[in-house]
Amino acid sequence: KVVEVSWLQRSRCAGLICKARIEAQQQRFCQDVSVAEEGGAHRVLLDGRMLKTQSKAVVALPSASLAEAVAEEWRAQGESINPPTMFLTRLTFAAIDGVQADRRKVADHALSFGRTDLLCYRAEYPDELVARQARVWNPLLDWAGKRFGAKLKHANGIGFKEQSPESILALERAIAETDDFKLAALHTAAMITGSLVLALAVAEGHLNAERAFAAATLDETFQSEKWGTDEEAQARLERLSAELSAAERFLKLLP
Repeated sequence: KVVEVSWLQRSRCAGLICKARIEAQQQRFCQDVSVAEEGGAHRVLLDGRMLKTQSKAVVALPSASLAEAVAEEWRAQGESINPPTMFLTRLTFAAIDGVQADRRKVADHALSFGRTDLLCYRAEYPDELVARQARVWNPLLDWAGKRFGAKLKHANGIGFKEQSPESILALERAIAETDDFKLAALHTAAMITGSLVLALAVAEGHLNAERAFAAATLDETFQSEKWGTDEEAQARLERLSAELSAAERFLKLLP
């Protein structure tokens, strides 16, 4: 039996992230979950049958540790499959059915977050927020310039700030150096944070997921300090933070 999945791309401003969505609440059909290695690829077996995507591609993982982690998500399911608890599986499907099927489309979408990077759009007031953004975001832009040669410029307000062709090309090269699995996680991290620089910082180990998410939600944190926390908004932030942490774990499980 093929495990049916689909993957959706959504923008951060819509409050959703890129994910491979396992069809909701399928009845669990397997009792035994195992991992097998064949020809250097690691596969997850459900009652001896290879896990497949909606496109009927066999799930072949690049490391034993990632395969075991995906298998553990399946072992943890109850009588019904609960997709939100299977983030590593969804990222794996996104890599196979998304990136491998149309890498250019995913790479271009990831690059778009560099063209309009969150870290480049600063508040004009109040002074306290302006100073906080500069203190947290400027060193990250400096890092991107040194690490990738992407010297991004920032400006006040929300008007589009065009970046130099050299900087965009540098970010494009950074994306091109990723394999399909790493790109799936990088793309997701960029969508969660609204920043390709933050996504690259997580992928490179320059920032952990917690610090990257704190940088991405600096404005929201400032507003909550001043006006209090909305429960629905807080729940959404916690969900996105957990997704980013899972993407970080996915990256660490790659070879």
